[in-house]
Amino acid sequence: MWGYKLRANRFGRDTDRLVAQALEREHWSEGEWKEWQGRRLQSVLDRASRTVPFYRNQWVTRDEANSDDLQSWPILEKEPLRADPHSFLSNDCDPARMIHEHTSGTTGKAIELWYSRETARSWYALIEARWRGWYGVSRQDRWAHIGGQLVTPVHQRNPPFWVWNAALNQLYMSAYHLAPDLIPHYLDALRKHRITYLCGYTSALYSLARVAVDSGVHDLAMKVAVTDAEPLDAYQRDAISQAFQCPVRETYGMSEMVAAASECEHGRMHLWPEAGIMELVEEDRVVPAGGVGEVVCTGLLNSDMPLIRYRLGDRAALAPKHTVCPCGRRLPILSCIEGRTDDVLFTRDGRQIGRLDPVFKANLPVREAQIIQESLLEIRVIYSPAPGFSESDAQSIIDRLHTRMGDVRVILEPVDEIPRSANGKFRAVMCRIPPSERAQIGIH
Repeated sequence: MWGYKLRANRFGRDTDRLVAQALEREHWSEGEWKEWQGRRLQSVLDRASRTVPFYRNQWVTRDEANSDDLQSWPILEKEPLRADPHSFLSNDCDPARMIHEHTSGTTGKAIELWYSRETARSWYALIEARWRGWYGVSRQDRWAHIGGQLVTPVHQRNPPFWVWNAALNQLYMSAYHLAPDLIPHYLDALRKHRITYLCGYTSALYSLARVAVDSGVHDLAMKVAVTDAEPLDAYQRDAISQAFQCPVRETYGMSEMVAAASECEHGRMHLWPEAGIMELVEEDRVVPAGGVGEVVCTGLLNSDMPLIRYRLGDRAALAPKHTVCPCGRRLPILSCIEGRTDDVLFTRDGRQIGRLDPVFKANLPVREAQIIQESLLEIRVIYSPAPGFSESDAQSIIDRLHTRMGDVRVILEPVDEIPRSANGKFRAVMCRIPPSERAQIGIH
C-alpha cells in the first residue's frame, strides 16, 4: 500500500506531458534557458521574501528593493534549516497536506522537508526523462533498487533481504545484508524477479558485481546500471559493467531537489536546469566556469519551501561555456563532481556499509556526529549533543548501529565541536581499519 501511495504522489495523468516537455527543453539555447530560469527565479524570490518567515525576517532590516537580485541573498548553511525547518515553509501552506520527508542525516541531525504533490510530479518527470528516458528503460520495466532501508533484522542470515513493490515494479533490496556469503541470494532474487535494470548506491552495486564476477555468473545481463548517492570510480564502473553486461551511468541529486545531473551515453554529466540555479563559490565568491568551487544552489521546483543559495557541501566544476557534447543535448555540463568523501565501514562477516544516514534520523537532538571505525570490533561515535539530549537518545544511536552493523562495540564520545579535516571539510564517516585487518575478511 505504501508503494501505491508513492506512485500516486510521483506520477499522474500529466506525467507524460511533463516528460515530453523536459525532453524538448534539452535542445534549448543558452538564452532560452536564461529567460526560463529568470522568470522562475523571480517568482521564487518574490514568494520567499513575502511569505517565508526565515527570509521575510532577513529583509525586514535590509533594502527590499534588492530582494530580486540573487547575489544580494546570503549563502544558506544547513544548520538554520536543521534547527528550524518550519521557518522555511511558506505561511500559506499547510504541512499536514504536504509530502514530508527527511534528508540524509550523516552529519548528525536530519533535515526535514515539505513539498507538494505537484512539485513531486515535476521532479519525477525529470527523472523519467533524464535517466530512464536516456537509458532506454521505463516505469513499466521490472527494476531493482538497492538502498539504505532495513527489510529484515541485520542479524538474520536467511533471505529474503528484499521486498517486491508491485506498485512501482520495483524489487527493493536492503544494502545492509551484502555479506559475501549472502550476495548469491541477492543474485538469485534478481533472476527470480526477472529484473531488467539496477539502481542503487555505488558501493552496493560494486559489492554485487565483485561476487558475480568472482563466481563466474553470466546470466544477469541488464539494460543499464544506475549509480546514486556516492561517487563512481573507474574500477567500480568496470566491475559493474562486466558483471551485468551493460552500461553504467552515474547520477547526482539530493532530497532537497535543488540540483541534479545525469550521465549521457557519451559519459558527460549534464545538469538539469529546471531543478535549480547552481553557483560554484570559493570564499563565498562565484568561480568562473571551468574552476572548481563549493556547490551553492537555489531551488526552482519547490517554491513552498524555497532554499536560496543553499550550500550543499560538495565541490564541482562546470565545463567552459559553449562546450558541446556529442550527444547533441544543450544542457550544461559538469566537468567534475567531488562529492562527500565518506568512507564505507566493514563488518566481521565481510559486509560493506556504505550509508549510515538512518542512524541519525527521527529528530535526534544532535547537532552533528562523526562515525569512526578503527577495527572490525569497535566503532566510535563523536557527537555534539543539542539541548535535551538524554541517555535514551544515546542508547538509540547504539541500537541503530547494532541493527545495521551487527555485534560491534559502540563508544559514544560527546564533544562541543567536531574537528574538521585539514581542508576544512567535514567527514561524517571514516574507516581507519588497517589493511592487514581488512585482508583477514578479504577486503582490499
